[in-house]
Amino acid sequence: MSKHFFSKEEFAHRHCKVREAMEVAGIDLLLVVAPVHINYLIGATAKGYQEFQVLLFPLEPRPLVIQSRLSEVPMLMADSLADETRGWGGREPEDPIEVFDDILRERAYKGLRTGLEVPLYYLHPHNYRRMVDLLGEDLVMDATSLIGDIKLVKSAAEIDYVRRAAAMLDRGMETCCSSVAAGRAERAVSADIHHTLLAAGSDIPSSPMNFLTGPRSAFSHGEPSDRVLEPGDFMHIQFGAHYRRYCVTIGRQLCLGEPTQRMRDVYQTVRDAGDACMDEIRAGVSATVPHYVAKKVIADAGLDAYRLHMTGYAVGAAFPPSWIEPLVVDAGCEYTLEAGMVIAVEPPVFGLEDGLGVRLVDNVIVTETGCERLTSTTRDLIVV
Repeated sequence: MSKHFFSKEEFAHRHCKVREAMEVAGIDLLLVVAPVHINYLIGATAKGYQEFQVLLFPLEPRPLVIQSRLSEVPMLMADSLADETRGWGGREPEDPIEVFDDILRERAYKGLRTGLEVPLYYLHPHNYRRMVDLLGEDLVMDATSLIGDIKLVKSAAEIDYVRRAAAMLDRGMETCCSSVAAGRAERAVSADIHHTLLAAGSDIPSSPMNFLTGPRSAFSHGEPSDRVLEPGDFMHIQFGAHYRRYCVTIGRQLCLGEPTQRMRDVYQTVRDAGDACMDEIRAGVSATVPHYVAKKVIADAGLDAYRLHMTGYAVGAAFPPSWIEPLVVDAGCEYTLEAGMVIAVEPPVFGLEDGLGVRLVDNVIVTETGCERLTSTTRDLIVV
């Protein structure tokens, strides 16, 4: 998501929304660590998130400074809206927290009420503890979700990117269906799909493909292996496509040859749960509502003990290792659905004693009156 992917007006609008949220929260300085949030504000695409990286975003409009490892400076200068890039390390060993302290002093940011993002990834615990000690009483807020909540509702330009990613997924599933055959390894099928996605313009995936066949279908998350497909295999696959980092995901259930009645019954339960979930999605509805209807379908079928995964979650721009946004569709969700959110619907069942598991994933755009499914690939059990 470089600075060229959106208009200057869209970036300016984002800055205004974030500063409005900062004012409500009572902070004067936001320390942005999550790479997807840094990109949201300045369009950076460099892989600086592998090491210590932070964007200093003040409440009062001032030149924006990003600190990243030295090797990322040329790319940040060319592709981001940062007014200053401060590199650390690289040629010689250097302490990034000491550099961060220098920036705070130079910019007169000491003494400002400060919010710090503490994402699940990207900030080493040792660096976090040192930042907390360094900021002292200036640190007044855990701001991890401040930007994440804002970006749940997508702009028209973002929705356009989402649609482009979804079109790539349909092409990827066409390849999947033609590639699955007895005697082929899971890894070979995966290679065909990845070739299709990348050739269609997808960015690298933010999370690995899940592809599990035969007895492995009982597992929820597993990368493609060397297992060779056999007649009668039940299998599920999930992967994402990314256009300018905007992610859409799909998951489908396949069978190599005629499925057993047991396979059909378990699949149908998951299909019905997902359909019921999508029927309840619309603006103004608590995100717990679609969760509970999907849960009931699975429980009524006697499979609730195998509901080992969340019902769904929000997706958007994504960087490794995850494509999940803050909103998770489960019993503890405190969000209300809004038009323009993109939700992955995927209430699955895994770990059945007879070696079965079913995953069926669709991403939808929340509308005022319902939801729009983004891909056109059939939701039927695919018999190859």
